[in-house]
Amino acid sequence: MIYQFRVTLPGIKGFYRIYKVNSANTFYSFHKQLQADLEFPADQPILFKAMSGEEVLARYALVNLGFGMVDEIAVEKAVKAGADHFEYFYDTKAKKKVIITLEGQESGNEVSVPTLMNDMKGPLPIEFENGYVAFEDLPQEKRKLPGEKSALEMLLGADDDEDDEDLEDEEDEEDDEDEEEDDETEEIYDENE
Repeated sequence: MIYQFRVTLPGIKGFYRIYKVNSANTFYSFHKQLQADLEFPADQPILFKAMSGEEVLARYALVNLGFGMVDEIAVEKAVKAGADHFEYFYDTKAKKKVIITLEGQESGNEVSVPTLMNDMKGPLPIEFENGYVAFEDLPQEKRKLPGEKSALEMLLGADDDEDDEDLEDEEDEEDDEDEEEDDETEEIYDENE
């Protein structure tokens, strides 16, 4: 059996990854693949919370928390127990996590290890931590494509032509200054030297 999972960041529309996972794969092999693909730190303890809606069904970690360890439990066991999504904490101390949602299942064994599919969106999660904001996540009033007026500018009636003229004037002044500097630094050589 092959499961298809969508990996998302909580509250972020501009990121997702799709994985196909063999039902026999353990949570540890899924963890190692997520860690490699999404460049999560390798020196942090991890935790998978198996969820059904808002209810926590089990917790799987590198140590046994009463439900088994990640290298002992197959993904299939959690799905058969009713898990429809998982919260994967890749840094438990800082409470950093991704949401892994079961999207579908199909018979077969075409993948033997957790596999990242080509269907993806957004940069690595670390970029969001460093301040990256996806267009979809911008407030409506700040969404603006190049050459387009924002909703706020439309309401205020701002004129882009005035801004363009100011920029052209500044560029002309800079060009004049560059020419003056070139004249001052010009060196004259004697051909006989």
